[in-house]
Amino acid sequence: MRIIFPALFCFLLCATDASAQSPVEAAAATASGDISLATATGEPRAAASPPLIPLSPIRSKSPVAAARGKTIEMALGYSYVSQAENQSKRLGLRGADASFTIGFSRLGLKADVGYVHASNVLGTGQHSSTFSYLAGPVFHPTRHRSFDTYVHALVGGARVSGPILTNNGLILLGGWTTGYAWALGGGVEYWVTDAVAIRTGADYMRTAFYDSSLVVRGQGNLKTTVSVAYYFGMRSRKRL
Repeated sequence: MRIIFPALFCFLLCATDASAQSPVEAAAATASGDISLATATGEPRAAASPPLIPLSPIRSKSPVAAARGKTIEMALGYSYVSQAENQSKRLGLRGADASFTIGFSRLGLKADVGYVHASNVLGTGQHSSTFSYLAGPVFHPTRHRSFDTYVHALVGGARVSGPILTNNGLILLGGWTTGYAWALGGGVEYWVTDAVAIRTGADYMRTAFYDSSLVVRGQGNLKTTVSVAYYFGMRSRKRL
């Protein structure tokens, strides 16, 4: 009995000191740097709150639209012009057409140069030719992944030359005029690769030349072209 009572007393004393501070409280006091104060006073301390990290809510955001930069395009192809001749006859001229366009989104500025000619006109062994140089705005009303459409209005000048059949049946060789010209039309571009397109177009082109009475009058010409266009920079069909 003398041994049991002292041992029981020591056990109770140690249990009282241990319950004065729980392991969670000791850890919180250690985290706050006040462990010595907590154990010295013997009073429990409130556990330190863990730091809160603000979290931004996850929201669905719209994809950023692709930039629509400047494009530079060059085209070269074949051209056919049905030219009004004397006495309501028409003459077919064939040749080449080249264009250069700087575009911004759907609108651009185009420069076009064409040269067409026909051989042995009126059986004279002479040729007729039209050299045109035009410029103006071009607009793409629709854009698709496989093709685009365009319309343009071009103004400038043209040099027209060739034999002239007069009212009295005489044929004058080597007549030519240089004057104001314009063209209005449009077409379709079919994409072959990311930067190459096949372009087909038709224009009403107005030039001037001598009629059978040797008076310079306007000519109404129908012009069709088939060209290969190459785009530098962002391709057109990516700007949807």
